[in-house]
Amino acid sequence: MSRNTSDSSEELGASPEAPNGGRRMALDVHGRLRSMILSGELPPGSALLQAEMARKLGVSRTPMREAFRLLQEEGLIDARPDQRARVRGVDPEDLDGVYGARIMLEALAVTTTAKTLTGEDFDRMAELLERMREFSDDEKPDEWYAAHREFHGMATRAVGAQLRRTLSSHAEHSERYIRLAQLGVPGSRARAHKEHEALLDALKAGEETEAARVVAGHLARTALSVLADVAPEYDPVTTRSALRIVSGGQA
Repeated sequence: MSRNTSDSSEELGASPEAPNGGRRMALDVHGRLRSMILSGELPPGSALLQAEMARKLGVSRTPMREAFRLLQEEGLIDARPDQRARVRGVDPEDLDGVYGARIMLEALAVTTTAKTLTGEDFDRMAELLERMREFSDDEKPDEWYAAHREFHGMATRAVGAQLRRTLSSHAEHSERYIRLAQLGVPGSRARAHKEHEALLDALKAGEETEAARVVAGHLARTALSVLADVAPEYDPVTTRSALRIVSGGQA
């Protein structure tokens, strides 16, 4: 008896192996779907049919099944027995946790990096700020996010490879929340730009404590803005606690 593989959530938990030579294709499909979810092209709650997505992306169902499995492991999609996979909505606990971790780790990384930046580094960061200003009208969001990632990467780059990987992973995970904040909170990018300028000023002055405080407040604002919009009843204990620690109890 045949079964509809497009609607089967059982396949998502079966950890199917992509055939030899197909792993790269599965990873490519996973990357494309992941980008569609993070960008909001596939918004929270969207139903995902393997057959339909395979046709849309011009691939077979085998790499699509593997891509779905990877997305579920990342927590970006959800599937229950006998139900279609769907893009996960905002999980307040997840948002609170990832931003609490980012506040602590990025404050540490910024403090470590502050004394290592050169004049050329500051010039490049200023260029990135100008690019973010140029693309702040939402006409080219991908360019804005690319500049944003590089800016934060430069501000935290002096830490070891393991911490850089952790920071990068948390930043990627947070991107959908940044997009939600910018969609739901008028003037969000304008405020972010002022915070980025304040961070760059603190770094130029070699004031690592102030730089850590600025980046902590910058990250906390995003988390608290999204939570206030989508889950106002949730108490963001982790984010607030991390902010108080970095700010010396002044948050």
